[in-house]
Amino acid sequence: MKKSILIITVITAAMMELIDTSIVNVALSHMSGNLGATLEDTSWVITAYAIANIIIIPMTSFLATKLGRRNYYIGSIIAFTFFSAMCGLAPNIWTLVAFRFLQGMGGGALLSVSQAIVFEVYGKEKSGIASALFGVGVFLGPTIGPTLGGFITENYSWPWIFYINIPIGIAVTVSSLLLVTEPAVKVEPKAVDWWGILLLVIGIGSLQTVLERGETDDWFSANYIIALTATAIFSILMFIWWELTIPNPVIDLRVLKSKSLAVAAILTFVTGVGLFTSVFLTPVLAQRVLGFPPTMTGLTLLPGAILAIFGLLFSATLLKKGVSPLIIIFTGFILFIMFSYKMAGFNLESTPGNLARTLIFRALGLAFLTVPLTALAVSGLEAKDVPQGAALNNMMRQLGGSFGIAIINTYVAHRFGSHRNDLISNISVYNPQATQRVNGLTQYFAGKGASSFDAQHKAMAVIDNGINRQSFLMSYLDAYIFVGLLFLLSMPLLVLVLNRKKQAGPVVLVSDH
Repeated sequence: MKKSILIITVITAAMMELIDTSIVNVALSHMSGNLGATLEDTSWVITAYAIANIIIIPMTSFLATKLGRRNYYIGSIIAFTFFSAMCGLAPNIWTLVAFRFLQGMGGGALLSVSQAIVFEVYGKEKSGIASALFGVGVFLGPTIGPTLGGFITENYSWPWIFYINIPIGIAVTVSSLLLVTEPAVKVEPKAVDWWGILLLVIGIGSLQTVLERGETDDWFSANYIIALTATAIFSILMFIWWELTIPNPVIDLRVLKSKSLAVAAILTFVTGVGLFTSVFLTPVLAQRVLGFPPTMTGLTLLPGAILAIFGLLFSATLLKKGVSPLIIIFTGFILFIMFSYKMAGFNLESTPGNLARTLIFRALGLAFLTVPLTALAVSGLEAKDVPQGAALNNMMRQLGGSFGIAIINTYVAHRFGSHRNDLISNISVYNPQATQRVNGLTQYFAGKGASSFDAQHKAMAVIDNGINRQSFLMSYLDAYIFVGLLFLLSMPLLVLVLNRKKQAGPVVLVSDH
């Protein structure tokens, strides 16, 4: 009984952390309006959380051994819960972003330590059961996030997407205090690589700021963009050099000598781009352009989420039966490319049913990529390098999501401007259809009692709103094509590991131990 409650506790903690990666997506428009911020600035609420996860994941192993796994885990749950409450109370966008970063720092441990506990409880002989159980939690969290976020936003208000963590966090904390213990085998903490951590934080932070703010501030016309670009390049290059030369690096990049890990890391990065950008783009498209209410937007993700559970279990079963990870990975990429292609065909008349059916391709595609990519990553590593390889691979997924959202924001803004200019060029006295439409609207408003000037002004406003809506639609569809092409162009990398033998040992979904 205690074992079952412990498993439920740690998987709940992991799911709580993962739900928060996507629960805010449906609420971005509401946050933007309520806090007086642009949608591009509001996207930092997602990005800050992802960056914090990226920073903390490689450090979790050190912190767990240095502070004690039980203390670190329970402390992280308390921090996550406290900063969730502060997010809900945030008075402006940048305060919210700061608290989201701190929430992500607390949440980083919930995923990896929870998984370590699950695998420890089941042992090596039942690692398949542990992998499947934790895998469902890992995939279900970010997938049901928008559904839950949509329901809360529409029926209450956006701060409640953070407040909901408080009672769950308290319950998980109490249960953890009673049930979580130190691992049977303790590892002596190594010296912490402070320079590596500092260079990683500066490099990723600078690069992320450039990607997020570049479009808004006209890229290299702004001096601070130039300075941050130089800082990012220098810090990342120094980080790589430093990690390859010291005996106890925070991220052991030497394991990338394994071809299977190197290829898997790149494909996992691409998968992270697809996972997080699709969960970011789809709710915004559904609400801003297609006019779906938040709850309906969230519900469109639900059928795919349910089928993804079966897809995840099915892919794990195929691996167990000896099917090559490459075949399953190839299938996952094809399914996601089909999703991107189908999304690119949407129009202003598309229904929630159309969206729900299309999202099934995304869900199954990503479910087929989750376990096999990790299996491929560790297949060429020695036993002692498997934990570091798995941690590096999972960090790449988070990096892909963080960079993907920033890049796709910039791309959408650029394509919106281009499409708007193209459409506006058709509104002229030389276009009889445009003239007829403007005259018809002017007459309509004049018939409602508006003066000649006001009627024409309102007619042009209607035309302008229509142009903006169509431009947004086309720019989002371009973004789906962009991500789909990224998946397509990445697939030839599988050729490099065609002769890779099947992985040995248990499949590890998320780990940094």
